[in-house]
Amino acid sequence: MFHRRVTSVLNLRGNAILSTVKELGNVGPLYSTVSAMEALPRKLKKAEKKPWVTSVNELKRRARYDKQERRVVREVALQPPENGLLVEKLIPVAHHVLASRAQLLACVSRISEEIPIYFCSLCTEVHVGHPPHKIRTCNVSGSQKNKEHTWQRGGVDHVLPVVQSFHLYDRLGRAVSHNERLEVDRIPALVELCIQAGVDLPEYPTQRRKFPIYRVAGKLIDFEKRFPKDDLFGKDIETFRSKETIKKPIGDRNYLNLPYDDIKGFAMRGMEAWEIMRTGAIQLMKTYGVQTCGYCPELQVGPKGHRVRQCQAFKHQMRDGQHAWQEATIDDLLSTVYVWHVQNPHAGDVLVDSMKRYYGKLPAVVELFSQVGAQVGDDYYHMMRDDVVVPGLDEEKLVV
Repeated sequence: MFHRRVTSVLNLRGNAILSTVKELGNVGPLYSTVSAMEALPRKLKKAEKKPWVTSVNELKRRARYDKQERRVVREVALQPPENGLLVEKLIPVAHHVLASRAQLLACVSRISEEIPIYFCSLCTEVHVGHPPHKIRTCNVSGSQKNKEHTWQRGGVDHVLPVVQSFHLYDRLGRAVSHNERLEVDRIPALVELCIQAGVDLPEYPTQRRKFPIYRVAGKLIDFEKRFPKDDLFGKDIETFRSKETIKKPIGDRNYLNLPYDDIKGFAMRGMEAWEIMRTGAIQLMKTYGVQTCGYCPELQVGPKGHRVRQCQAFKHQMRDGQHAWQEATIDDLLSTVYVWHVQNPHAGDVLVDSMKRYYGKLPAVVELFSQVGAQVGDDYYHMMRDDVVVPGLDEEKLVV
């Protein structure tokens, strides 16, 4: 009898809730008071490895398939860029990415003269704007007891850090050995990716094949090595040069040639260049491989990693200093720095530690441009959390 009464009461309540929802549905959509904040790449611990881009089971399946294909003695026609040829449709993309990189550096250099950039002298924390935040996240050796950061004035290198990679004269050749680490040039990884995708820079020569490479029983057959071309192009080109002879490409900091009078114009053009460079780099990485170490920031553009024994990360003794190579992401290539987002930079409010759950984050470049007045794209809407109203210090206890 009691069970029947409880069931009838629950049914009545359920019908009432359904009728209420139907009435509200005629009025408009329902909104949740909880903001959907995107999960940011957290700082990994020393013993943690970077997450796999491709699952381990998928990598094992590919390895088993390749092993079976190598047992069959037959000629396999490879597709670009695996056969040494360029992907024609990606050549303009590589040129746009390289041009956008130069414009982005120019805009960041100009805006950094107006907007201060701070970095912690003990950890890797970066803050854009004045005053710097007081969020206690400095948990490294030598930090203060209250875990507050020790701020110093920074520059462009803290907003756009440069990740370097060995320049490969032949991307399908053998990997750079440990004894060649001082002989092979190291250039920005994004520039190396554009060179391998079809951009020709005189200061960084590379081999361009006219005949494809074939694979027979797991071995690569290069007909250009067996039957050299008649023009002998690149015969006298040195595959590596000393670092003193490398000339830095001009145009990175030459912002005076940009047709903008106000700083907001630089911010809008810089935001556009950032999106073009990022989307273009993602498109190139889907075709041209980029490898990164699972424990340290080392990067190598190409189908495989190098063999330089310089890894000093977790358990490097077990690997004899070799890197644990895996597929890289766009954040590994660009070394994206995420900073706390300031909703009203002109008010001069300080971000405090007790309110950090209400704050959002943005890439440091996007945050720098947004403080000047550039519009942030929709991809960063949930990340920056502008839909969350930050309560006052006296109102924080009243928040449910």
